[in-house]
Order: sequence, then C-alpha cells, then structure tokens
Amino acid sequence: MKRMAVAILGLAAAVVASAQQDPVPPHDAAGATTFSDVSNLPVVKIGNDDLIGVTVYDAPELTRTVRVSAEGDISLPMVKQPLHAAGLYPADLEKVITTALTEDHVLVDPVVTVSIVEYRSHPITVVGAVKVPLTFQAAGNVTLLDAISRAQGLADNAGSEILVSRQAPDANGKPATLLQRIPVRSLLDGANPSLNLSLQGGEVIRVPEAGRIFVVGDVKKSGAFYITDGSNSSVLKALALSEGLDSFSSHKAYIYRTDDAGEGRNEIPIELKKIMDRKSPDVALVAGDILYIPSANGAKASLKTLETSLGIGTALGAAFIYYGTR
Repeated sequence: MKRMAVAILGLAAAVVASAQQDPVPPHDAAGATTFSDVSNLPVVKIGNDDLIGVTVYDAPELTRTVRVSAEGDISLPMVKQPLHAAGLYPADLEKVITTALTEDHVLVDPVVTVSIVEYRSHPITVVGAVKVPLTFQAAGNVTLLDAISRAQGLADNAGSEILVSRQAPDANGKPATLLQRIPVRSLLDGANPSLNLSLQGGEVIRVPEAGRIFVVGDVKKSGAFYITDGSNSSVLKALALSEGLDSFSSHKAYIYRTDDAGEGRNEIPIELKKIMDRKSPDVALVAGDILYIPSANGAKASLKTLETSLGIGTALGAAFIYYGTR
C-alpha cells in the first residue's frame, strides 16, 4: 500500500509539472496580461484601426486591448481625454499613456508597456494580371517583388508595366495619389535595384493585362494575341503569331485603328505583299489594332462583321483606357 501511495503521488506530481509547462500568456503580479510578451509582430508606427495591447503593471483594470479609432485616438478608463496614437511607435505611446495616467492622478508612478496585437492600417493590395490577387498587411521590410511573390507571380498575360499608386500629401498638404510606372523586365532582371520599391502600406499594385492585337481573314489562325514584350508589334510579327497566310491571300491588307476620340476606327491600307517581300518597311501595330487580310478572290468584309467575328468592341474598353493614357 505504501508503495502504491508513493506511485500515485509521483504521478500526480508529474501531471502538475506537465500542466505548468503548457504555454500561457505571462502575467504580472496583479494578474494583468503582458501583451508585449505574446506579440511577435514587427515594431512599426501605429495606424488607424490597429489593435494595440496596453499593460499597466499592478493595475489589471487598466490592462486591455484597445482599437485605434478612425481619428487615430485611443481611450483608457479614468483618463479624461482620448490619447492620439496614430503615427507613434509603441515606445512613444508608452510615454504618452504614462504622462496621462500621472497628470490625471490615476497612478503615481505607472509602468506601461504597449505592443501591437493586430495590424490593419498598412494594407498592400495587388490586383490585375497576377495569379492570386490579394490584400495583406505590410509588416517589416516589404518590397515590390515581395508583394508580387505573395500574389504567386505575374499571370501569362501580364503587360510590360506595373503601376504602383499610394496616397501622399501634395504641395498644399492635401491628399493626392502618386503613381509610379515600373517596367516589368527591368524589375525582374534586377537591372535597376531602385525599381524594387520599399512598401510601407497603403499602396495599390496594379498589373494591367498586355495589350492585344487582332488578326482576321486569310490566315491560318485568326484571333487575339497579347503584346507582352513591351514594344509595339508589327504586321510581320502578327502574321507569325497567326501562323502565316493561307494560299490565296490578297496582296493588300488593312489595319483598323481606334481614332483619337475613341469612338470609331480608321482604315489604314497596307501593301502586304511588298512588306513580305521586303520591298516595303514593316508597319507597326499598336494595342487594339485589327489586322485584316482579305481573300484574293473574295469580297472585302465590313468592319462591323470583323468586330463581330472577333467578339470585340466593348471588350477592348479596358485596354483603351490603359494604353490611351500613356
């Protein structure tokens, strides 16, 4: 019996020891959770809508999590006025809270710790021609390539530029949107490290789709083709993408290009046979162009028929908006 009692006591002691090793939030002498000990978020400036942890030693009634308001303030019990927190580092806010508790005669010599529990004020949004569009919070050192990587890279139809916009005060101190155009090839090649922007939060990264040209008529493969190399395409490039001419193509071809007002298309005739025979220079194509090669013996199709057969028209709107403002 004595041995059994000793064994039971030993087992109980082991259970108690195991329970004491379970991770629990640390507490101060008065039972207040020390949020700084359980938060592993990097230290950056506090922003609107962030959730912060305030620990006041030996004052559990003051220890709590507080959400920063839209005005950038927090409120604490027994503190008369809201305290401005946005734009401060946690260590700076600790001093502000300490001063307020002292001046409002809440505590004589308070010991305050502030930590970030949750960030909501530093969103980075990645949209457009990426594999997984997303929004995430900037924490630590985040670069443009990091953001693209989080979106699992560029889509196959990504254009030649990345547009990065952010809000910043203008010369008069009023909010304004700053836009930077980053060439994709130079960014990925690392040719210019300054293109890999450091992101602070609040940026919107948009990757427009590449512009498209349309080839229809007496070719082996009609359809839309993306311009992904960043330069204007040309008639010969378009013919290569469409796998060449059929046997009985006309010596002439036509380019239909949107006019400056964006309301219609202009017809541009070209000498196709001379271009292919290298007797005339290649002709450049721009995003949204329709290259039409009639049959040698057939009637020329109308523009409306061509647009209907390609399924274009309003589908080109987004491309014209982007490329028309370059």
